[in-house]
Amino acid sequence: MSADDALTLLSDLIAKAKAAGADAADALLFDQSSLSVAFRLGRPEKVERSEAGDVGLRVLIGHHQAFVSSSDRSGAALADLVDRAVAMARTVPEDPFCGLADPDQLARALPVLDICDPVEPAADLLVERARRAEDAARAVSGVTNSEGAEAGWGRYFVALVTSNGFAHSYDGSSSHISASVLAGDAGTGMERDYDFTSAVYGADLRLPEEVGREAGLRAVRRLGARKARTARLPILFDPRVSHTLLGHFAGAINGSSIARGTSFLKDSLGRQVFADGITVIDDPHRARGLRSKPCDGEGVANRRRALVDKGALTSWLLDLRSARQLGLQTTGHASRGVGGPPSPSVTNLWMEPGAITPAEMISDIPEGLYVTELFGMGVNGVTGDYSRGAAGFWIEGGELTHPVNEITVAGNLKDMFRHLTPANDLVFRYGTDAPTIRVDGMTIAGA
Repeated sequence: MSADDALTLLSDLIAKAKAAGADAADALLFDQSSLSVAFRLGRPEKVERSEAGDVGLRVLIGHHQAFVSSSDRSGAALADLVDRAVAMARTVPEDPFCGLADPDQLARALPVLDICDPVEPAADLLVERARRAEDAARAVSGVTNSEGAEAGWGRYFVALVTSNGFAHSYDGSSSHISASVLAGDAGTGMERDYDFTSAVYGADLRLPEEVGREAGLRAVRRLGARKARTARLPILFDPRVSHTLLGHFAGAINGSSIARGTSFLKDSLGRQVFADGITVIDDPHRARGLRSKPCDGEGVANRRRALVDKGALTSWLLDLRSARQLGLQTTGHASRGVGGPPSPSVTNLWMEPGAITPAEMISDIPEGLYVTELFGMGVNGVTGDYSRGAAGFWIEGGELTHPVNEITVAGNLKDMFRHLTPANDLVFRYGTDAPTIRVDGMTIAGA
């Protein structure tokens, strides 16, 4: 479906909803297509292609709202969509905080973000990428088995029309390569590890051989893991896991949690929550960003923000509803699907890097832990208490020594945020990204 046809379809839906009794409405269309392949033990294992599309309609009658979605775009199905949405809105409880944006809050011109690769790769090319990645992983000495390598591509199209004057659409894409292998044997012990690369443009992916070799080396390095002793010591979080700390921070400043009073940072706006010099950025307009978007899910203009500036918390993540609950203005962080209400969410989120290398950060640690993998979800969003299973490498005399596993790392996120130090190795890989992070004084529970 062309962009013009999509906007016309959604505009007609809204017109029919208002004719049926809605005071206001918005409509969202989401189309996506994807192609993925898997290659294992030297042979292609799967080639899958999928295409899907959905239309969602939200109608408001006073402060009553309802959502209905459908994958059927026939005239009869869309007419039924309107009837059901209006009927539901007449019966649901009132929500005093729901509603569309004011016209002056809407994005009038969408920025060009370069988030859609015009090149759709052929299945043969994806198979070749996966083959090269797995071949490189299996070639690493010590690798004994493979869970396979995958390569994929996807494209999506989003169109949003609101009854208060917003009508825009945009396209996006993504590509990825991954590999996962095992090292060792049943007699001496086995370990698994992985590596991956993802990007908006296929041309920006790391080489398949690099991904595969790193997966193999990581698996081999984990062989011979021991348990660690229980102690309070410095802990370093590898970038593969340090970004999860930012994820917990994002959850703690989510406007919905703040409005409910269920966040350990609920009283921290404008206060110091990180160490001096720490900056955390959310940027929906980052060129070729994995989570970039030209406006938020309510058609509101969005922009780059320093959520943390010199350690101080500057803003909540707000959509229209949570902003109204708190008596504030939306920050343009609404995210939504076709079948439910908007909710606040980050876009491209990252912690600015520090000034020292990870090696320099480790060099003054007599004894500590370098974490490369985390397990479980032992994080309390109300109190900030943090406890997760971990694996990684022991630090002795300022160097990484032997692998460790079957340990737990624990602390409180408030304390962890205030005492963390970032290294200088920030790389954008996940959408939420952080460099290597050192946190002193955490508890390690081991043997």
